[in-house]
Amino acid sequence: MKNRISEKTAQIRPSGIRKFFDIVAEMDDVVSLGVGEPDFDTPWAIRDEGIYTLERGKTFYTSNSGLKELREEICRYINRRLGLRYDPAGEVLVTVGGSEAIDLAFRAMVDPGDEILIPEPCYVSYYPCAILADAVPVTIALKAENEFRLTAEELREAVTEKSKILVLPFPNNPTGAVMRREDLEAIAEICIENDLIVVSDEIYSELTYTGEDHVSIAQIPGMQERTVLINGFSKAFAMTGWRLGYCCGPREIIRQMTKIHQFAIMCAPTNSQYAAVVALRDCFEEVEKMRESYNQRRRYLLHAFHEMGLPCFEPFGAFYVFPCIREFGMTSEEFATQLLQEERVAVVPGDAFGESGEGFVRISYAYSLDALKLAVGRLERFISHLRERRNSR
Repeated sequence: MKNRISEKTAQIRPSGIRKFFDIVAEMDDVVSLGVGEPDFDTPWAIRDEGIYTLERGKTFYTSNSGLKELREEICRYINRRLGLRYDPAGEVLVTVGGSEAIDLAFRAMVDPGDEILIPEPCYVSYYPCAILADAVPVTIALKAENEFRLTAEELREAVTEKSKILVLPFPNNPTGAVMRREDLEAIAEICIENDLIVVSDEIYSELTYTGEDHVSIAQIPGMQERTVLINGFSKAFAMTGWRLGYCCGPREIIRQMTKIHQFAIMCAPTNSQYAAVVALRDCFEEVEKMRESYNQRRRYLLHAFHEMGLPCFEPFGAFYVFPCIREFGMTSEEFATQLLQEERVAVVPGDAFGESGEGFVRISYAYSLDALKLAVGRLERFISHLRERRNSR
């Protein structure tokens, strides 16, 4: 069978997150803080619309690019939030989650040998999607001392004549880092100088805690025409299982992405699209309540880490913290495995998000405060034991 499998596909490592949580599934009494999925139910108005569309028999294909009504609502949302204008007739594509949009963007734009610049630690899909598109993934190691933000200096050092796409994954999974307007202005200057296209993954854009509005690089002068903006409904609206995302960008790029989507997918789930219209029109009060709850959990974890002496920079986006565990002289996988075995707390090893994630672990606070308190008690006991063992040597 070996010679029947694509060598390119065979060389791709399985997701480090899923690999670790296959172990968790076989264990009892585990407090799992690993999956990046909201613990809230999808707001009722969204569910009700999904049910209603099924009852009315609205179960047929939409256009390849998505329900017209939804594309128009996405454009109104983007204009309201970011002040950007997109044409729903040719500059918007509705996809099966944000992950499909990432895959389509890469495949639509790169030729074999083109380089895709990927700041890491980052979401697990960028690197393998680059490989599958026959591109060369070039990672840029982000640093804790820079709050895991991409700096202009780091980008400039990574750019070559073969560089074609820059991935901007902010707010960031797994670190929770955000980029400020001044950061993006410096990045934009380099992108324009080097004719880079930006794939800006903004799936966590509604979940920021700085007190300021999210800023997209597409808002920077000269960047909308060279940016594919990706977003979706999974995180902000607690719609992970509805599998719905979208992208906005230059007409020709969206046209080519739609062509691939047309042959591979046909269209995103119909009842999910109708439900998403209601999400964008009527559900931002629920989004705000979820964000306030996440922020409370975020502050609780940061205070708990401070009390136990576990270094962690303050994240201002998404729903993850990324504490440093280097003091214990263990790899991130060793730390996570031992924590799971001894205290039944599941976190994700930092190296699941790239080599620069080594020495950290990702902890999601998309869980109840009660679950977080239970996990923190166990984590504190585990860390105390590690320090006692180290000091007794």
